[in-house]
Amino acid sequence: MDTILVIGASGQIGTVLVQHLQNQYGLNRVIASDLRMPQAFSGIFESLDATKADELAALVRRYRVTQIYHLAAILSANGEANPIRTWEINMQTALNVLEVARTQNVSKVFIPSSIAVFGPSAPAFDTPQQTQLDPTTVYGISKVAAENWMHYYHVKYGLDVRSLRYPGVISYQSQPGGGTTDYAVAIYHQAVQGQDFTCFLSENTRLPMIYMDDAIRATLELMEAESSRIRVRTAYNLAGLSFTPAEITAAIQKFFPNFRTQYAPDFRQQIADSWPKTIDDQAARNDWEWAPAFDLSRMTEEMIHHLSEYYQPSLTQA
Repeated sequence: MDTILVIGASGQIGTVLVQHLQNQYGLNRVIASDLRMPQAFSGIFESLDATKADELAALVRRYRVTQIYHLAAILSANGEANPIRTWEINMQTALNVLEVARTQNVSKVFIPSSIAVFGPSAPAFDTPQQTQLDPTTVYGISKVAAENWMHYYHVKYGLDVRSLRYPGVISYQSQPGGGTTDYAVAIYHQAVQGQDFTCFLSENTRLPMIYMDDAIRATLELMEAESSRIRVRTAYNLAGLSFTPAEITAAIQKFFPNFRTQYAPDFRQQIADSWPKTIDDQAARNDWEWAPAFDLSRMTEEMIHHLSEYYQPSLTQA
């Protein structure tokens, strides 16, 4: 039976992924780890600093881990505040995971990448799987390097390592975590609380996004696919939906007609302008039959429903 270690279990994706893995494999087969325990956590949790390879290796040996999901990283906007620290943490943790997986005979590894690997040289629309990668953030630089290391470990050592280039992930389960696409999470929180929103991107800035349910399903489908079907050992392009702040505002106004968004672009605008507007994920669709389920309308309905339960439980129960 597989025993799964999730590194970065307290993050936006980690908190949701751990629950899905627990449902699939059982509470005693999933080891959640991070610097701090998530709130209201059930299951096995281990405090772990993934920059320390010996601690990671000891944890893998203790639980006889067979799969690792490495989700810990400093994201794009936060990373620009301290580029050297971001590089050191993002790269050291990824290399530790790859090397520990190799030496401890871990059968399968997932290390996510991001649309941040793309830069101004990549086509803005329908960005292809194979194109020039010239990122403008240290987060993107670290992800390009990690993709190349993953490919190296697969070719040289036969390590079964898999990855997705996540677009902006939108979820109701956690607060924004320092990414350039985080406005698309914060805007729903403001709307449900009856507050207008000030967006740090301009109204017509189109970016690729994905709803959390689709992101988790894509991750699990990729990891469950037969190894022979995985032909990309850097990271697969992944597409869900693409929209602008003006379009998401209009979608929210169908539920809250008086909701308004003001625009005050900051340093994150330059980051967003260097990223694709839409993604071509045909390789994922061909290799392991990926297809998203959520469009903007369905995602907005889900976000508002769940956040209303959180902020206004008495109203939603009435």
